[in-house]
Amino acid sequence: MTSENKHILKTWIAAGLWIGIIITESTNWASSDHTSRILYPIFHFLLNMDLVRFSEVHPYLRKGGHFVGYFTLSVLLFGAWRATLPAASRWTLRWAGIAFFMSAFIAGMDEWHQTFLPSRTGNFHDVLLDSFAALVAQLVVLAWIRLRRGRDNGGMPIPSQAVSQ
Repeated sequence: MTSENKHILKTWIAAGLWIGIIITESTNWASSDHTSRILYPIFHFLLNMDLVRFSEVHPYLRKGGHFVGYFTLSVLLFGAWRATLPAASRWTLRWAGIAFFMSAFIAGMDEWHQTFLPSRTGNFHDVLLDSFAALVAQLVVLAWIRLRRGRDNGGMPIPSQAVSQ
């Protein structure tokens, strides 16, 4: 196996493992009741948070987890497609688009799956949140690549065409 093929395989393994984490979190194991049993003792110990306050914060922690999870997935998928479909530039709309739509599709399937579980509910708003996180991730990747490219060019500004080719 060539080093290029190993790199491609590693990027897809990382994305696949992250999808596996998302699938695991889509089960009864990661329902609100179960996550509160794990998170409450941590927040109580670290912040001396009482149960009433934790009950108010817990939904935001869960939504934050959605955002972080799908942001990360989108970045990993971008890297996998970037390795698989090489191009002359460091960023293409093709890679970003595929990563975004795959992330949004997985978000939809995740929520649909949860409609079949007694302790979970599928929520279209979560699909929107997850898709928004994937979109933000692609914008951050683009900004990061432009910033790094500017530094590589001695701080010179980058023409828009140079990034999207």
